[in-house]
Amino acid sequence: MMDTILNLGLNNRTLQGIIDKTKNPRFAWDSYRRFINMFGNVVLGISHEHFEHEMEKLKKSRGVTLDTQLTSRDLALLTQSYKSVVKKQTGKNFPDDPREQLKLAVDAVFHSWNNNRAIAYRRIHNITGLLGTAVNVQAMVFGNMGETSGTGVLFTRNPGNGKRELFGEFLLNAQGEDVVAGIRTPSKIESLEKQMPKVYKELFAITKLLEKHNKDMQDIEFTVEEGRLFILQTRNGKRTGHAAIKIAVDLVKEKLITKKEAILKVDPNLLNQLLHPSIDPKAQLKAVAKGLPASPGASSGRIVFTAEKAVEWTDNGERVILVRKETSPEDIQGMYASVGILTAMGGMTSHAAVVARGMGKCCVAGCSDISVDAKKETLTIGSTVLKKGDTITLNGTTGEVFIGTLPMVDPEFSPEFRTFMKWVDEVRAMKVRTNADTPKDAAKARSFGAEGIGLCRTEHMFFEKSRIPKIREMILAKNDDEKRRALAKLLPLQENDFFEIFKVMSGYPVTIRLLDPPLHEFLPQNEEQMKALSKQMNVPLSELKKTAEYLHEINPMLGHRGCRLAVTTPALYEMQVHAIIRAAIRAHGVKIKVIPEIEVPLVTTARELRVIRKSIEKVLDEYKGKIKFPVKIGTMIELPRACVTADEIAHEADFFSFGTNDLTQCTFGYSRDDAGKFLPAYMDQGILERDPTESIDKNGVGELMKMCVAKGRSTKPLLEIGICGEHGGEPDSVKFCHEIGLNYVSCSPYRVPIARLAAAQAALKN
Repeated sequence: MMDTILNLGLNNRTLQGIIDKTKNPRFAWDSYRRFINMFGNVVLGISHEHFEHEMEKLKKSRGVTLDTQLTSRDLALLTQSYKSVVKKQTGKNFPDDPREQLKLAVDAVFHSWNNNRAIAYRRIHNITGLLGTAVNVQAMVFGNMGETSGTGVLFTRNPGNGKRELFGEFLLNAQGEDVVAGIRTPSKIESLEKQMPKVYKELFAITKLLEKHNKDMQDIEFTVEEGRLFILQTRNGKRTGHAAIKIAVDLVKEKLITKKEAILKVDPNLLNQLLHPSIDPKAQLKAVAKGLPASPGASSGRIVFTAEKAVEWTDNGERVILVRKETSPEDIQGMYASVGILTAMGGMTSHAAVVARGMGKCCVAGCSDISVDAKKETLTIGSTVLKKGDTITLNGTTGEVFIGTLPMVDPEFSPEFRTFMKWVDEVRAMKVRTNADTPKDAAKARSFGAEGIGLCRTEHMFFEKSRIPKIREMILAKNDDEKRRALAKLLPLQENDFFEIFKVMSGYPVTIRLLDPPLHEFLPQNEEQMKALSKQMNVPLSELKKTAEYLHEINPMLGHRGCRLAVTTPALYEMQVHAIIRAAIRAHGVKIKVIPEIEVPLVTTARELRVIRKSIEKVLDEYKGKIKFPVKIGTMIELPRACVTADEIAHEADFFSFGTNDLTQCTFGYSRDDAGKFLPAYMDQGILERDPTESIDKNGVGELMKMCVAKGRSTKPLLEIGICGEHGGEPDSVKFCHEIGLNYVSCSPYRVPIARLAAAQAALKN
């Protein structure tokens, strides 16, 4: 990602010395014109197009198509043209003194540390905390000295599929930049065996030596100068997820590395590529927009702008992509029905991103390249206007948006993948659970190796079309008796939900979070929807508006939600506990091993949890003699005060589970849905090294978590503590959770294998 300057030190005097030494004037002039071009671009900031214009003009006048067809005289004229470009663009002559050239070149390479692509690369690969770079100055070898010279790049194994074969390209009579820039079409590395058999044999032997020494697939750059081979550099090669797994397993079989070393060699994030459908790499289409890669995978579908249309069209057999400015809990049905989600606003942990990952849906969020007009039902990208029903393709792994349908490739687990994950499970200490709200999600997570459910969000069960009227009936009830009657209609539905989940998770713990969001989220948001609900429920519009106004919250995240609902509306949590226990008793009766864990969200004080725990235990007492399995009652730790007073809260809790989404928001004072407006600037200016909504902020949020673990276990040494926020599937966060002694991490189904590998690596590194 940083800059290189080749052929440095050339001027009219040194040029003549090279001509005298090599007896090859064409090579000398070719090197000189290359130097002026590269130095002019990298050091002097002159656009490459100016030099390319002169090259194309000369080739056209000579009637040739390749630079290798130009004579030494042609290249001498081109060199003068390049110098004229420098003079015109900078107002100065091209520097002639090699010492001045060197100083300017060194400065330019140092400056390239902060060019856009280097900054982007470091951000993408989470390379943080580095102050700067070094600059290498080394002797040149030349691949452009004729038909006995050349340059190439090769991998010791195929980086696409991991196959044990040389994979690379070679160009005769060329310098390294020619291969990278695609000036000429290179030949496959195998062609070198015919053109230079002796060099190929030596190169093949060196690849084996380097791979054996470095114990990994190598990415090698080399140059041949008049029949002599030079290795310029070698490094561990980048590879796809499929290749990473195959190479790791094969290296163990070849006895080059141990199983533990193999585990440490695979980047957990690469597993993303294995778990979701992906766009066929043969497809050729340019992206029209790019946002945040919020949920990996890829999908094509017809665009719709409302959740209702998404459900309706899906029921009619259409594949749809829900396009919104931003999503809300009200969109949950449409999100579930869609094959992909695209939003103009929001970040990596926005509602759209979190829910999409939990569902295994492809999602591109925070796509500022698009403009969404929900009323007109249009999606505008630049000068292109797409309407409802038009087809787009999303690549949630890269954040790219395409117009039209692209072919997809379904994920397949290779034998190597299954072998590798078996090794992973042998060494990790932490358990890995999943965040799942439906039997389908739970089953998917089990297929990925989940060892239970760390978060079942019960509110998602209320948003189904047949159920939301019942929760609305409870909200609009005039007294406690009416509330209980309305909740009684939800009880059997919730009981069946939990029964099906227990069935899928037989033998594994299931942590069920009682209702968390504020009640206003279950009511319509606009006048038209209000009128429809008023008519549907036979409730005066004025009364409906009055209730909605009363429930409206200025800051819902910090408002009347979570355990606060249980204090003001105890019947709500009581109904849910009845449903959990009845489902567990039913499941136990048909030989399903149930391990229910009832979780109270948003607790801030021990007394708060004590009151709610007594209410839960009162319900449990109604089933005395029928409960023949352990039932835990715990809380989600998602507020700073809960961390600070964890020793007190632990007296009332059988377990803790960190909700790091809200804990991060409350610690920083950031709203995850609004932080996208300023976090990019914070990252660009180095105020934050990493987005705290993506990876646990160890110095702030992490310190609160450490304090919570220490205080909680000072009261109960064997207190079970896990994490169920989105950070639970992010490798660095998983490593941190291992270090502070958590029992498990929980994440969306499609991140379970990633968390398993990250947990194993944390155990090995520790």
